[in-house]
Amino acid sequence: MPEFRLCYFDIKLIYIIMAGSQETFNKKDKEKKRLKKRLDKQQKLAERKANSQGGGLENMMAYVDEYGQITDTPQNPANRKKIDAGSIEIGVPKREAVEVPTVRNGRVEYFNHSKGFGFIKELETQEKFFVHVNGLIEEIRENDMVTFEVERGFKGMAAVRVRKV
Repeated sequence: MPEFRLCYFDIKLIYIIMAGSQETFNKKDKEKKRLKKRLDKQQKLAERKANSQGGGLENMMAYVDEYGQITDTPQNPANRKKIDAGSIEIGVPKREAVEVPTVRNGRVEYFNHSKGFGFIKELETQEKFFVHVNGLIEEIRENDMVTFEVERGFKGMAAVRVRKV
Protein backbone atom coordinates (compact mmCIF):
# COMPACT_ATOMS: atom_id res chain seq x y z
CA MET A 1 0.00 0.00 0.00
CA PRO A 2 1.43 3.39 -0.94
CA GLU A 3 2.19 5.96 1.72
CA PHE A 4 0.72 9.49 1.55
CA ARG A 5 2.61 12.32 3.08
CA LEU A 6 1.19 15.84 3.32
CA CYS A 7 3.58 18.68 3.35
CA TYR A 8 2.90 22.24 4.54
CA PHE A 9 1.92 23.48 1.06
CA ASP A 10 -0.59 20.63 0.59
CA ILE A 11 -2.29 21.47 3.91
CA LYS A 12 -2.43 25.17 2.96
CA LEU A 13 -3.98 24.30 -0.43
CA ILE A 14 -6.63 22.10 1.18
CA TYR A 15 -7.48 24.91 3.64
CA ILE A 16 -7.82 27.46 0.82
CA ILE A 17 -10.09 25.17 -1.19
CA MET A 18 -12.36 24.51 1.81
CA ALA A 19 -12.48 28.14 2.95
CA GLY A 20 -13.02 29.53 -0.55
CA SER A 21 -16.70 28.66 -0.61
CA GLN A 22 -17.30 30.56 2.65
CA GLU A 23 -15.60 33.69 1.31
CA THR A 24 -17.84 33.69 -1.73
CA PHE A 25 -20.96 33.43 0.45
CA ASN A 26 -19.75 36.30 2.67
CA LYS A 27 -19.01 38.47 -0.34
CA LYS A 28 -22.49 37.88 -1.76
CA ASP A 29 -24.08 38.56 1.60
CA LYS A 30 -22.12 41.82 2.03
CA GLU A 31 -23.05 42.94 -1.46
CA LYS A 32 -26.76 42.26 -0.75
CA LYS A 33 -26.57 44.33 2.45
CA ARG A 34 -24.83 47.18 0.63
CA LEU A 35 -27.45 47.18 -2.13
CA LYS A 36 -30.33 47.09 0.41
CA LYS A 37 -28.80 50.01 2.32
CA ARG A 38 -28.48 52.08 -0.88
CA LEU A 39 -32.11 51.34 -1.86
CA ASP A 40 -33.35 52.29 1.64
CA LYS A 41 -31.45 55.56 1.45
CA GLN A 42 -32.96 56.37 -1.96
CA GLN A 43 -36.43 55.49 -0.69
CA LYS A 44 -36.07 57.81 2.35
CA LEU A 45 -34.88 60.64 0.07
CA ALA A 46 -37.92 60.18 -2.18
CA GLU A 47 -40.25 60.24 0.86
CA ARG A 48 -38.68 63.47 2.16
CA LYS A 49 -39.07 65.14 -1.25
CA ALA A 50 -42.71 64.02 -1.49
CA ASN A 51 -43.58 65.26 2.03
CA SER A 52 -41.67 68.55 1.95
CA GLN A 53 -43.61 71.81 1.80
CA GLY A 54 -41.16 73.47 -0.54
CA GLY A 55 -41.78 77.18 -1.04
CA GLY A 56 -38.19 78.35 -0.88
CA LEU A 57 -36.94 81.17 1.33
CA GLU A 58 -40.24 82.15 3.01
CA ASN A 59 -40.60 78.74 4.68
CA MET A 60 -37.01 78.90 5.94
CA MET A 61 -37.27 82.36 7.57
CA ALA A 62 -37.41 82.68 11.36
CA TYR A 63 -38.09 85.83 13.35
CA VAL A 64 -37.26 86.88 16.91
CA ASP A 65 -40.09 88.50 18.89
CA GLU A 66 -39.76 91.23 21.53
CA TYR A 67 -39.18 88.62 24.27
CA GLY A 68 -36.32 86.89 22.43
CA GLN A 69 -38.38 83.86 21.32
CA ILE A 70 -37.96 82.47 17.78
CA THR A 71 -41.23 82.49 15.79
CA ASP A 72 -42.30 81.97 12.18
CA THR A 73 -44.40 85.17 11.99
CA PRO A 74 -42.79 88.56 11.40
CA GLN A 75 -43.02 91.25 14.08
CA ASN A 76 -45.68 93.96 13.83
CA PRO A 77 -43.93 97.19 12.73
CA ALA A 78 -46.15 99.24 15.09
CA ASN A 79 -44.62 97.49 18.12
CA ARG A 80 -41.02 98.35 17.22
CA LYS A 81 -39.02 100.58 19.56
CA LYS A 82 -36.33 102.99 18.43
CA ILE A 83 -32.97 102.24 20.09
CA ASP A 84 -29.96 104.54 20.03
CA ALA A 85 -27.02 102.40 18.86
CA GLY A 86 -24.57 104.67 20.69
CA SER A 87 -26.09 103.77 24.06
CA ILE A 88 -25.23 100.08 23.65
CA GLU A 89 -22.03 99.16 25.50
CA ILE A 90 -19.93 96.50 23.86
CA GLY A 91 -17.42 94.86 26.16
CA VAL A 92 -16.70 95.39 29.82
CA PRO A 93 -17.20 98.87 31.25
CA LYS A 94 -14.11 100.55 32.66
CA ARG A 95 -13.53 99.96 36.32
CA GLU A 96 -13.48 102.99 38.56
CA ALA A 97 -10.19 103.56 40.29
CA VAL A 98 -10.48 102.42 43.89
CA GLU A 99 -7.89 103.83 46.20
CA VAL A 100 -6.16 101.09 48.14
CA PRO A 101 -4.34 102.34 51.19
CA THR A 102 -0.60 101.80 50.90
CA VAL A 103 -0.09 101.38 54.64
CA ARG A 104 -2.30 98.78 56.28
CA ASN A 105 -2.91 97.84 59.90
CA GLY A 106 -2.92 94.28 61.15
CA ARG A 107 -2.09 91.77 63.86
CA VAL A 108 0.64 89.12 63.75
CA GLU A 109 -1.18 85.76 63.67
CA TYR A 110 1.90 83.56 63.61
CA PHE A 111 5.63 84.17 63.48
CA ASN A 112 8.45 81.61 63.73
CA HIS A 113 11.77 83.27 64.61
CA SER A 114 13.86 80.17 63.89
CA LYS A 115 12.46 79.81 60.34
CA GLY A 116 12.12 83.55 59.75
CA PHE A 117 8.55 83.82 58.47
CA GLY A 118 4.98 84.28 59.63
CA PHE A 119 1.54 85.63 58.76
CA ILE A 120 -0.16 88.94 59.41
CA LYS A 121 -3.96 89.31 59.40
CA GLU A 122 -5.23 92.67 58.16
CA LEU A 123 -7.79 94.24 60.50
CA GLU A 124 -10.16 95.66 57.84
CA THR A 125 -10.45 92.80 55.32
CA GLN A 126 -9.35 89.88 57.55
CA GLU A 127 -6.94 88.81 54.77
CA LYS A 128 -3.75 87.01 55.76
CA PHE A 129 -0.42 88.04 54.27
CA PHE A 130 2.89 86.21 54.33
CA VAL A 131 5.74 88.05 56.02
CA HIS A 132 9.45 87.19 55.84
CA VAL A 133 12.12 88.33 58.27
CA ASN A 134 13.71 90.35 55.42
CA GLY A 135 10.53 92.47 55.23
CA LEU A 136 10.71 93.52 58.90
CA ILE A 137 11.89 96.93 60.05
CA GLU A 138 11.43 96.09 63.76
CA GLU A 139 11.36 92.75 65.52
CA ILE A 140 7.83 91.39 65.95
CA ARG A 141 6.11 88.66 67.98
CA GLU A 142 2.75 86.91 67.79
CA ASN A 143 -0.32 89.09 68.59
CA ASP A 144 1.65 92.35 68.03
CA MET A 145 -0.26 95.14 66.29
CA VAL A 146 1.70 96.24 63.20
CA THR A 147 1.56 98.49 60.15
CA PHE A 148 2.77 97.15 56.82
CA GLU A 149 2.70 97.54 53.06
CA VAL A 150 1.86 94.84 50.53
CA GLU A 151 3.90 93.74 47.52
CA ARG A 152 3.60 90.79 45.17
CA GLY A 153 5.86 87.95 46.33
CA PHE A 154 6.77 84.59 44.79
CA LYS A 155 3.50 82.90 45.77
CA GLY A 156 1.13 85.86 46.15
CA MET A 157 0.93 89.05 48.15
CA ALA A 158 3.47 89.52 50.97
CA ALA A 159 3.78 92.05 53.76
CA VAL A 160 6.87 94.29 53.65
CA ARG A 161 8.19 97.23 55.69
CA VAL A 162 6.52 95.86 58.84
CA ARG A 163 6.58 98.07 61.97
CA LYS A 164 5.08 97.73 65.44
CA VAL A 165 2.34 100.19 66.34
